[in-house]
Amino acid sequence: MSVTGRVREKLMIALRPTRLDVINESELHAGHRNSPGTGDSHFRILVVSDVFAGKSRIERHRLINELLKDELAGGIHALALSPLAPGEPLPKG
Repeated sequence: MSVTGRVREKLMIALRPTRLDVINESELHAGHRNSPGTGDSHFRILVVSDVFAGKSRIERHRLINELLKDELAGGIHALALSPLAPGEPLPKG
């Protein structure tokens, strides 16, 4: 399974999101000094889940980082996270 697939599967199972966008942005970073060149190193994730209700931004990020700890140890270099509870405004852009 691809890194994108593993990330999507882990987040779907653990967070039961109403929306999940996992966008591989690795091609935007090709050739950068710290980019491993694997094609699976930089991701942007938008996830909307009831699990995030009442949690701080840091708690939400820590939860996702814990869920993806194997992927982070195995080659993901950067995650841009937008973890939201239902009803919270979506990020612009």
